[in-house]
Amino acid sequence: MKRSTRPKSAKRAGTASSKSGKASSKSTASSSKRAKASSSKRAKASSSKKARTPKRPGALPASAGRSRRHTPPPQEFRTVSSKKMPRFAGVPSFLRLPVPSDPEVVPDVDVVLCGAPFDSGASFRPGARFGPRAVREASALARRFSAALGVDIFEELMVADGGDVAASPHDADAALDAVSARAEAISRTGATCGFVGGDQSVTLAALRGIHRAKLKSVGLIHIDSHSNTSGPAWGRNVHHGSAVRVAVEEGLVRPEAVLQIGVRGPYSGPADLDYALAHGFEVAKMDDVKWDLYSVIGQVRKAVRGGSIYVSVDVSALDPAYAPGTGIPSPGGMNTWELQQLLRALVGADLVGFDLVEIAPAYDPAGITAMAGVTVLQEILSSLADTRRSARPAPSTRRSEHRRGKRVSP
Repeated sequence: MKRSTRPKSAKRAGTASSKSGKASSKSTASSSKRAKASSSKRAKASSSKKARTPKRPGALPASAGRSRRHTPPPQEFRTVSSKKMPRFAGVPSFLRLPVPSDPEVVPDVDVVLCGAPFDSGASFRPGARFGPRAVREASALARRFSAALGVDIFEELMVADGGDVAASPHDADAALDAVSARAEAISRTGATCGFVGGDQSVTLAALRGIHRAKLKSVGLIHIDSHSNTSGPAWGRNVHHGSAVRVAVEEGLVRPEAVLQIGVRGPYSGPADLDYALAHGFEVAKMDDVKWDLYSVIGQVRKAVRGGSIYVSVDVSALDPAYAPGTGIPSPGGMNTWELQQLLRALVGADLVGFDLVEIAPAYDPAGITAMAGVTVLQEILSSLADTRRSARPAPSTRRSEHRRGKRVSP
């Protein structure tokens, strides 16, 4: 037999390479064994740690925040889509919302908007009884998404147009009692009542009903060109110029929790604000809004943190250039954008009710006052919707290899 002619050095090199190959395979196998052992140890340590860690009472599972999904309100309590019904057609309603078949029954919703066609408390230009109808007409251009707060109102809230209160045109006391009864009925269901007036007397009536339902005094954010703390006039203790004073005297609101914004002259005399200041109201005059709007916004946020509040917006707070259709127009008011900023500061509020008053459409042929009123309703509801969304746990993460550790908005 012929012997191999390969040199001895080549044989040694081949032998060495085979040995190194075997050694490397052995080291790979041993490292994989070590990795498996360490992973099993970590798993055991993790499970023992979980077993040792006591669970908080009422704590949610780790996956609860990821798996929880927000269920939007039923379709019946959303606005009518303009793809199904053109905006210039259909029966007018507040913000194009559905109207329940029986106005005497409070629907199972979060917010009920009601018209309060009453202006027997007006002292100058009448016509606010037509305010609810004008706001419904102007609602043709209402939309559901707030670009400023980034929230879809009707994805968070169930809202309905509760129709008009049957307010007597001949008996002022009976008309106010009807508004109070409606506010009480809505508040007892846990819903928030919103009224579209009507003159400022509607505010007093609504506060009476809420007080009977809640059995407690509330704070008040009052946006108006007048303080409405006047005394009796023409034999009447209750009129649109005395609504806030009577509310304080009846214990419906806490005087130290009253914030008035937009009050301005000219006044009837130097004592016009004496009642408000003597009872501890916080008054942000119109000059304060113009010179330092953000400071006034801070006052609104402070009031929001003070407990349950009621919000009343008199359109006379706006300059007549933006809202000419009102009972007592007062030049030198705020513009619509400034009012929007104030209302957006209501996010986080425990809002028991609100109203929009003193829209007298007969003095505004162009209808811009009613359009401003629609904006007020949208901003208040947007703040309520954002409050509701903020109270709901957000899905902070989702199981995804590509988005690990990154927040995913709901």
